[in-house]
Amino acid sequence: MNAVSLDAPYLDTDADQLCFSLDLTERPALAERVVSLGGLDVRLRLLGASHQVFAGPVRETVACLQGAVKGLPETCTRHLPGRVYEFGATTRRLTSEDFSTQVTQVLDRAADAEHSLCGVFPGSPEAVTAVVVETAEGPYGTGLLWRTWHTYPQNGQIVSTYSRLEAR
Repeated sequence: MNAVSLDAPYLDTDADQLCFSLDLTERPALAERVVSLGGLDVRLRLLGASHQVFAGPVRETVACLQGAVKGLPETCTRHLPGRVYEFGATTRRLTSEDFSTQVTQVLDRAADAEHSLCGVFPGSPEAVTAVVVETAEGPYGTGLLWRTWHTYPQNGQIVSTYSRLEAR
């Protein structure tokens, strides 16, 4: 795993501020890692309590974006030339004990993954953004699967996303 202590303020204060886009260019990144997987260079990027993943034709951004509609879609499917992209997101509010347990599980999952990037924000060891990418079998064959977690210790929220990109 690539874990980094991020020397930046925690910008998003609530999961409800997050927005989703597949059309944005690069935003300023606090940390970035490029991995080659499934025949693609995959760029994992951490931005203030948010993320971008660039994989082939996909430019996924989950972030607090000025002027964008707030909230993440439960699901989103895009048919791209020769590929299918699927996205899903869930937000959970947990008790402080359950939140701490879940953050530890996220950190362990990122540490155990071969291709990941995890950032811990100053002020709380539980203020985390993590991205894990791997190859996975799907209905169309082998593709890429990535998961992200955005944690909000101030209110016990964890946002989890799940994305899949497959050739079709």
